[in-house]
Amino acid sequence: MQRWRGLEDIPQDWGRSVVTIGSYDGVHRGHQLIIKHAVDRARELGVPAVVVTFDPHPSEVVRPGSHPPLLAAHHRRAELMADLGVDAVLILPFTTEFSKLSPAEFVVKVLVDKLHAKAVVEGPNFRFGHKAAGNVDFLVEQGKIYDFEVEVVDLYVSGEAGGGQPFSSTLTRRLVAEGDVEGAREILGRPHRVEGVVVRGAQRGRELGFPTANVETLPHTAIPADGVYAGYLHVEGEAMPAAISVGTNPQFDGTERTVEAYAIDRVGLDLYGLHVGVDFLAYVRGQAKFASLEALLEQMAADVKRCREIVAAEE
Repeated sequence: MQRWRGLEDIPQDWGRSVVTIGSYDGVHRGHQLIIKHAVDRARELGVPAVVVTFDPHPSEVVRPGSHPPLLAAHHRRAELMADLGVDAVLILPFTTEFSKLSPAEFVVKVLVDKLHAKAVVEGPNFRFGHKAAGNVDFLVEQGKIYDFEVEVVDLYVSGEAGGGQPFSSTLTRRLVAEGDVEGAREILGRPHRVEGVVVRGAQRGRELGFPTANVETLPHTAIPADGVYAGYLHVEGEAMPAAISVGTNPQFDGTERTVEAYAIDRVGLDLYGLHVGVDFLAYVRGQAKFASLEALLEQMAADVKRCREIVAAEE
């Protein structure tokens, strides 16, 4: 799959394509419906399927300081889109200047002049251009002028997550923040993942017999509520069953919020400096401060046992 950052990265000889545009944070099951439809239509027309997305999130430029927690980094979104059959991902730097493009200017500059859209696939509430003035109806009118079709896909899926609310990135972020990683998983169609580089922490886990990978998460990452979770630690293509701790480590009067993963039944791992992923399968318990170090160790052993059982059941 080709990955372009900015319009100038698009090959000069790029032909017609089927395009879908959106933040697509999380590439959740609703997003997947739109992207799969775009891929299927591209195959029918014999042209590539392109996803157009933005960095940073448009809200950060329009309303500084309002950047939402991200469910997936851009490289992760690209991987997920590639799995769906997307041929190219275009990440547009969302600048103040770019935000001032009118809907008509956006259509010409991006869809017509650069991507030569043959079809555009979107959800019913798609908005674009300065002050989000453009909508699907406007896009349809532009398609008549510039010779591209517009297909609208209903992306609204619901299930048990969020009490039956339509699946969305906003709902997923809320569930993650509440520690409901099972609900988030239903929406995403896979476990929520947090990524980052393993850095040196206080190394108390090693001293206590449970050495953890202290993950320095990427900026704006959606991190689950404080507590203990069962999941996986992904290292260089290997998924290791893990007990995961999120929080400030109140037992030792910590103040910095961290994500730490203990690779269950693995010894001698040296992960410092490696980029890893942490998948959250299930919530085990909340963060707590114990009466003694012995009580903490007893609880940690019980946590690891429970996490081992959860991952084993998963497999």
